[in-house]
Amino acid sequence: MTRRLPLLTFLVIAPTLLACSDAERTETQPARELGDGYGGSTDAAAPAALEIAHDAPLVLFLGDSITAGLHLSVDLAWPAALQRILEDEGVPFRLQNAGVSGDTTAGGLSRADWVLRSEPDIVVIELGANDGLRAVALTDTEANLRALVKKIRAAGARPLLMGMNVPTNLGEYAEDFAALFPRIAEDLDVPLVPRFLEGVGGVPEMNLPDGLHPTREGHERLATNARSALESELAAISGR
Repeated sequence: MTRRLPLLTFLVIAPTLLACSDAERTETQPARELGDGYGGSTDAAAPAALEIAHDAPLVLFLGDSITAGLHLSVDLAWPAALQRILEDEGVPFRLQNAGVSGDTTAGGLSRADWVLRSEPDIVVIELGANDGLRAVALTDTEANLRALVKKIRAAGARPLLMGMNVPTNLGEYAEDFAALFPRIAEDLDVPLVPRFLEGVGGVPEMNLPDGLHPTREGHERLATNARSALESELAAISGR
């Protein structure tokens, strides 16, 4: 408990971890007990549906509540926002949102075989924040991510990793956690978005009243943060 409390407090004030759990509530996460009626800024008009060619690359987003767009329509979550951005730029892709609130690296790994049945071309990995919130051993988190990358490649897809951090006041734990994502990216030659939450984490106007989940504008910023990396991967597939 002494480690989880500063983690939760830090989430409200600093641009690091944003993910949390409604679907997997535990006694150690009381601040994540949000009612079903909590809607945030869902009164915004939904974006128009895109017409994507059936042969466009399929991008699978494997993540937690951030990817799932918790408290918003899935059409407003950052994967859909990113799809609209790249469609406007003439880089269309089909979207599969496999975000699950509260998911950890272990959870993502356990359901990877199932979601990979869709045969995606690219898999965006947005996992690890909840590992930090639950003080999961770093060796386990790293092992899960490495196994996930290898499983994705074995399925014939290209992995794209979103980088996460934990508070620096955790000392050596924070340093080791921060080094985990770039180390995996370098060792396994995986493209990395090192500051995925930049401009959203800890920015009040970019988050719903819970201080943890992005608003529509926050999701659009996350999409912008990931745009360049995904565009590069799509270009590599098309040979551009």
